Amino acid sequence: MKAAVIGLGSMGSGIAKSLLRAGVETVGYDTDGNARQALVTSGGTAINELDALPADCDIALVVVVNAEQVEQVLMGPRGAAAHLPAGAVVAVCSTVSPAFARTMAARVEDLGLHYLDAPISGGSARAAEGSLTVMASGSPAAFERAQTALDGIASTVHRLGEAAGDGSAYKMINQLLAGVHIVAAAEAMSFGIKNGLDPHALYEVITGSAGNSWMFENRGQHILDGDYTPLSAIDIFVKDLGIVLDTSSQLRFPLPLAAAASQLFTMAASKGWGALDDAAVAKVYEALSDIDLPNGPAR
Repeated sequence: MKAAVIGLGSMGSGIAKSLLRAGVETVGYDTDGNARQALVTSGGTAINELDALPADCDIALVVVVNAEQVEQVLMGPRGAAAHLPAGAVVAVCSTVSPAFARTMAARVEDLGLHYLDAPISGGSARAAEGSLTVMASGSPAAFERAQTALDGIASTVHRLGEAAGDGSAYKMINQLLAGVHIVAAAEAMSFGIKNGLDPHALYEVITGSAGNSWMFENRGQHILDGDYTPLSAIDIFVKDLGIVLDTSSQLRFPLPLAAAASQLFTMAASKGWGALDDAAVAKVYEALSDIDLPNGPAR
């Protein structure tokens, strides 16, 4: 198999390395020259333009930030879709709306390609380990052609039907929960500090109690450490909860908790914290409530 990874950021670079480790010949594209060089150092091949994709590429995994970037790298003036061989798979791993996935799938398939709606979950560490969760929908032919690549990057591949958009809908629900849980964790930790509680003792109590969540346990540690190195950034949840709320508006379905979480992330981004780890949403509470978060500078 020969695979292309389009987008060599924190997730894409890990995916490329996992493919190489699985014995898949891998070529990568990114606008960042340092990211391209890192792939070469790891044993892959880098290209400077997408129209330089190998003519025998079996699958292109698109791991860019948003729908606009997916549109550009696939259908732009030098986009990848026009340079892939007939029957190749386009696997879009980016978080996009279900409506966008359906539209893009139709355009890709009109070019004689297979489309796999394949958003991912697990973060950069699991991308590098090859242990991601993939929430995928697409034709049996797309799954068959993509199987070797999927085995290389994921420990769990959910096959969620043949219709493009279904995979993205599952990812959308995951992001709704993740965003709400992160804000709830930040709110709880900040409220505890406001009540004069030792945040380390609070973390120990809650992680052993019924109020715990995976996000409290994970992001709570980020808050305790005062470490907002972006493993998943504030701006990602501004985008992803925007997808959630846009879709809910189209369906006339109320999502008051998601809307509140979206506003907290937007407030954090408006303060200039969009590139920080999503746990930095706690800084909004710090700024509003006259508290000091652990191990970090005062407001």
